[in-house]
Amino acid sequence: MFPDLLPELTNSFYIKLFLDASVFVQAVMVLLIFLSLYSWALILGKSHVLSKARSSACKFENQFWKNKDFTGLYNRISGYRRDPRGLESIFFIGYVEFAKQRKQNIAPEVMLNSLQRVMKVALVREVDRLDKGLSTLATIGSVSPYIGLFGTVWGIMHSFHALGNVQQATLAMVAPGISEALIATAIGLFVAIPAVIAYNSYMAEIDRLTTRYDNFLEEFTNLLQRQIYAKTSS
Repeated sequence: MFPDLLPELTNSFYIKLFLDASVFVQAVMVLLIFLSLYSWALILGKSHVLSKARSSACKFENQFWKNKDFTGLYNRISGYRRDPRGLESIFFIGYVEFAKQRKQNIAPEVMLNSLQRVMKVALVREVDRLDKGLSTLATIGSVSPYIGLFGTVWGIMHSFHALGNVQQATLAMVAPGISEALIATAIGLFVAIPAVIAYNSYMAEIDRLTTRYDNFLEEFTNLLQRQIYAKTSS
């Protein structure tokens, strides 16, 4: 079955366009195909990361607001997580700092400023982790059409240059070379469109997660503030 498909695949229109193109245009096409594979690897990988971060945030918020037992939640996280992520990381770092400073005679305002500072550092670190790879995806989406256009321009130049050695030029003579060159632009757009769509979608999702993390940080800070001032007043 598969051997019978090989001649048909080899003789297909697009394969012939690739094989008949100049070496430089072929190199451009190969580069674009590599960028397409790499961008899809980034798209699928980032989709998994964001989906996991979203479900983890929902799960943690349910646990957090269920009983507000900070010590018990801290013990559970430290028992099964070596490297907490997302909301768990913000809570974990904030609670460790809270427990450490609670043992010292520190003014409530200083303690709150320190807690907010360490948790905001954790928030920035989590957002950076979510952003990882998106700049590469944006670059692929931006430059791929230009790479394809560059291959097209080069191929058209090559086709017209070949006409210089011909006594009488006709459209039939230049059309195959132009069509071979235009396929580079088509591949460039094929690479760029999914990358740009994924980048915009993921940036919107990261913005939502960042807002969610920031809201939790403020709410957790308020809860710790009540405990700090309750202890001070007592």
